[in-house]
Amino acid sequence: MKKWLRTLTLSVAAAVALTACGSGDDAAETPAGEGEDAPSEDAVEAGDFKVAMVTDVGGIDDKSFNQSAWEGLTTFGEEAGLEEGTGYRYLQSATMDDFEPNLRSLVREDSDLVWGIGFLMEDAVRTIAEQVEEAQIAIVDTVVLDADENTYDNIANVTFKEHEGSFLVGVAAGLHTEGDKVGFIGGVESGLIKKFENGFKAGVKAVNPDAEILVQYAESFNDASIGSQIANTMYSQGADIIYHAAGGTGNGLFTEAINRARNGEAVWAIGVDRDQHDEGAYGDESVTLTSMVKRVDTAVAIVSEQTMNGEFPGGEILEYGLEEDAVGIAPTTDNLSEEALSAVEDYKAQIQSGDISVPSTDDEYDEYLEGLE
Repeated sequence: MKKWLRTLTLSVAAAVALTACGSGDDAAETPAGEGEDAPSEDAVEAGDFKVAMVTDVGGIDDKSFNQSAWEGLTTFGEEAGLEEGTGYRYLQSATMDDFEPNLRSLVREDSDLVWGIGFLMEDAVRTIAEQVEEAQIAIVDTVVLDADENTYDNIANVTFKEHEGSFLVGVAAGLHTEGDKVGFIGGVESGLIKKFENGFKAGVKAVNPDAEILVQYAESFNDASIGSQIANTMYSQGADIIYHAAGGTGNGLFTEAINRARNGEAVWAIGVDRDQHDEGAYGDESVTLTSMVKRVDTAVAIVSEQTMNGEFPGGEILEYGLEEDAVGIAPTTDNLSEEALSAVEDYKAQIQSGDISVPSTDDEYDEYLEGLE
């Protein structure tokens, strides 16, 4: 029988922790679960628990998605008293061909939980889950289904409402653009990255219906040079603010924006996944207008703790959005106007109340535009 999709509601402790952002020092101090009922009989003693993750090609120093995941795993490991390298660790993937062997290696080491970081690992995770039924695997940013469209009992699926957070940075972009032209750089075009794109475009149009939005996909999450080239083209075409959802490729956006800012151009970049204010820093300034924060770090810590407590959410689809403070704008707001900050809070409330349904697909975006007319 097809499984019903279930949404995970974060505990109060996790919700408070989610308001922090950035480095591992800022990650959630108390993963969800503390203060709840005693761990189940399947719980693993903290000293014996082993958790590991496989990065995608961006690696743990991509200043974005993978780095946030590793920060979350590190926070969990340190608070659980685990040793790095034995209790918690990672394997870095140089290419997509490394996904399956890396996952297989960690499963063979009898890891209690193995993380696949990124939707690109879907096929590899499915293969390992089918071959090793006793494995406990968690994947970020996708839902792994079998041929009958059922979830797997040994896979926890962690997803986010990226379109909601992207809507908010779109509001900021729509209010800050001087030339009514902004841009979006995506990594690999997919349903996931389309959520970032369409949410952003909807936010821009909500406050600036006349704005033009340039969109281009790099078809890579790990090529800063391509990111720089696309940003150069968009800025040259008149865009003064560019939002990226491109992982390491997005680092090229900041390079291009900084170079132009040093030459006196008034351009901005919008970061993704974590607070990327520092990535846009030059001297005492930063070209980062704001960032769309996606708390992969907290999600990793929460599910790791659940698993250690014998509550592995296998077969579930865990979804994190504005309601859980799992997405939103970064805490660094130095470059945002009071008008933009006020508008962001107003639209956040409208989304949470259900007054605004943020589009995540191209069709939904087209319907959204019709509703604005």
